[in-house]
Amino acid sequence: MKKMYTALLILSSFSIIFSCNDLKENPFGVYSFNSEKQGKIIFHRILIDKNYLIETQYSQDPNSFILTRGGFYKSNDNNIFNVSFEFNSNFENDQLKIMTIIKDKSWKYISKSKKTLDGKWLMGGRVTEEGERRRDLNKPRKTMKFLLDGYFQWTAFNTETFKFSGSGGGLYEIEEEDYIEKIEFFSRDNSKVGIKLKFNFVQKSDDWYHKGFSSKGNPMHEIWTKRK
Repeated sequence: MKKMYTALLILSSFSIIFSCNDLKENPFGVYSFNSEKQGKIIFHRILIDKNYLIETQYSQDPNSFILTRGGFYKSNDNNIFNVSFEFNSNFENDQLKIMTIIKDKSWKYISKSKKTLDGKWLMGGRVTEEGERRRDLNKPRKTMKFLLDGYFQWTAFNTETFKFSGSGGGLYEIEEEDYIEKIEFFSRDNSKVGIKLKFNFVQKSDDWYHKGFSSKGNPMHEIWTKRK
């Protein structure tokens, strides 16, 4: 089913409303729906928790990242989401900073089981031979990883300039001390779609220590800090 879009001018920004039907069950979690453009199927993935929403669009055959956008939202009924973006990979083209998204019945609930690492995490630093090197999490340049119900997405962005630096996401699993990602979209390199990355993880209070190899094969030992 094709999606209906209506553009509205709001405070010099734009709001896009998706065709609405009442869908109040499972307000939080992971959803998907498909649209079509010039004969090509576009997959839409939406991650929603109690205050944050991300929508990502990508296609397959061949694999292609299209866009991602996300931010904090307000909602009176967990059905209509007024989102103020922190990032929008398509900002140079559409200038969108505000979007109103309304669920419809084409949205499919695809959440898997809850996991211990579910939440929003900011890149807090790295572990080096000299010890831990921490980042200032209050600066506008951020890398955030959103884990929710078996799905993950990381995004690098600047909240002041709206500069988008990359994003990737897909499925994740936890097996004892291993954290495993399967990439389903990747803005920097579509050829990485389908690969699995395994990391050792240790959670210490609000810090998640993440050790393994990047998609390029480079060693990494990162510190992710729970976003408040």
